[in-house]
Amino acid sequence: MKIVVMIPTYNEVSTIKKIINDVLNCGVDLDVLIVDDMSPDGTYKIVKDIAKQNSKVHLLLRKEKKGRGYAGKDGFIKALEMNADFIVEMDGDGSHDPKYIPEFLEVIRDCDVVIGSRYVDNGKDEERTLLRRVVSNFSRLYLSTILGVTIKDPSSGYRMYKKDALTKFVYELKASDPFIVTEVIYQIKKNKLKVKESPIIFLKRFSGESKLRPITLIKYLFKVLKLKISGR
Repeated sequence: MKIVVMIPTYNEVSTIKKIINDVLNCGVDLDVLIVDDMSPDGTYKIVKDIAKQNSKVHLLLRKEKKGRGYAGKDGFIKALEMNADFIVEMDGDGSHDPKYIPEFLEVIRDCDVVIGSRYVDNGKDEERTLLRRVVSNFSRLYLSTILGVTIKDPSSGYRMYKKDALTKFVYELKASDPFIVTEVIYQIKKNKLKVKESPIIFLKRFSGESKLRPITLIKYLFKVLKLKISGR
């Protein structure tokens, strides 16, 4: 059984060493795949040095078609090429605690995809301001109404996939930006994959600020409608 933890990064120089160390020491034998878009702060250089010392750490350095969506898709494909049986997707800013990976591995025995959820029993979100909680709740309602999604935390980017499940849709992904998180939810529903949500505490990021902006959220609302229309 092979597990690959795929982490897209961009300017995470202050957190990347701790993230990699925490993932490697989460209690499960796994490989770490960092997918970096030539971060100006040199994140990829640190990963490259670590990979030279540890065969469990891998770097996919992307120089063209930059963007969170493209990076996520390329990372998924690379993980499959590494013969991963289970692929974990998580952020590189410290908000996703690797300690939940062993729990995901237990939960996924009975489903195709596990989503680390802030909104099920024992889940929690430490980072959100009141405004962001309102936006998050609206987004959940919106996705439920437009796409018919019943998942309680569809915007969570902390997930585990079985190889066969990911293979069903990975080549269909088109988003260039963080909208890939929602696009995957759409593909999960379209392919009738079984999903279970496992509680997580969404932590405050180690450093820096969220890259998500209000105008981006507005654009996402229209992209969800586009997904709905294209799926008819």
